[in-house]
Amino acid sequence: MVSSVAPPGWPREVRPPDAPDWEVTAASWLLDLCPAEYRRYPGLRRHVVVLARFAVLHVEAQQAACRRGLSQIRADLKDVATLEVVDAAVQTFQLDDARLQSTRRAVGLVEDALRGRRYVARL
Repeated sequence: MVSSVAPPGWPREVRPPDAPDWEVTAASWLLDLCPAEYRRYPGLRRHVVVLARFAVLHVEAQQAACRRGLSQIRADLKDVATLEVVDAAVQTFQLDDARLQSTRRAVGLVEDALRGRRYVARL
């Protein structure tokens, strides 16, 4: 028997696919990524795969906002902040973009698993 495994990039807060209560841990993690208001929507809490799709879109929107901010930050702050402050803001956007790339991969892996995709350990 071949068991599924958590692929590289899988969030450590979520149990591997097919582990007991893995979908419960997935739902909790996904809700933590989304706006707090999402917890009030029964449909998202009942249908974890729908919640995953919402989470993917939410993270992608954060990525777009981060990239927009990065592209505009120097012009937006040139008259109100020192070069050091602007450089620090640029670095912060770059760090957040890297975090969001990792989060987007993890959310996508969880969504794939909720849709039935499984990974198998290879030697």
